[in-house]
Amino acid sequence: MEAQILRGIILIIPLLFAVTLHEVAHGYAALQFGDPTAKLAGRLSLNPVRHLDPFGSILLPGLLIFSGSPVVFGYAKPVPVNFHNLRDPRIGTIVVSAAGVVTNLICAIIAGFLYQAVQMMPLLADTAAGLLVSQLLYAFCLISVVLAIFNLIPIPPLDGSRLLSALLPARARHTYEQIGPYGILILLVLLMTNSLDFLFLSVIRPFINFMTGG
Repeated sequence: MEAQILRGIILIIPLLFAVTLHEVAHGYAALQFGDPTAKLAGRLSLNPVRHLDPFGSILLPGLLIFSGSPVVFGYAKPVPVNFHNLRDPRIGTIVVSAAGVVTNLICAIIAGFLYQAVQMMPLLADTAAGLLVSQLLYAFCLISVVLAIFNLIPIPPLDGSRLLSALLPARARHTYEQIGPYGILILLVLLMTNSLDFLFLSVIRPFINFMTGG
């Protein structure tokens, strides 16, 4: 039980900051394109409490952690964005939708670099504090990559769906957007049937190994 609690702490802390940075990035990008909705709602804060979703930020990752799941995932409350306020709706939508993913990837690169730096200092890495720091950095790198890649899946309401929609011609966009009401159901089926395992095997795992030195 103590080991599970420690694992939970090591995973929950990086997860909260990863989803917070993801959402703040969306709101900040929207503000740069003329939509102050997130700012007015007080959502451009790095305080994770402002972004917590009871199920997605606490219950879901908690269940995954204590069930021994090899993959831990979660999400925060989406920041409010009024896409009609954007100065250039098409380009603005692309930038706002991609902002969270790009931010997570940058965080993963930084965390991976710092993880390798700690491993190169045996006097630090071999201490209890060094081990804890290494575990937190590794978890932050892993969770950031998982969030980035998962959100690129072009199924509503994930960021990838808005990116694809903004890139499609008008007629194709209209047809594609019809799957919107069924997006959550599709995602649940994919997750429950382990249909997304290829993402972890062919994309996420190699990226993590590269960023953390294997």
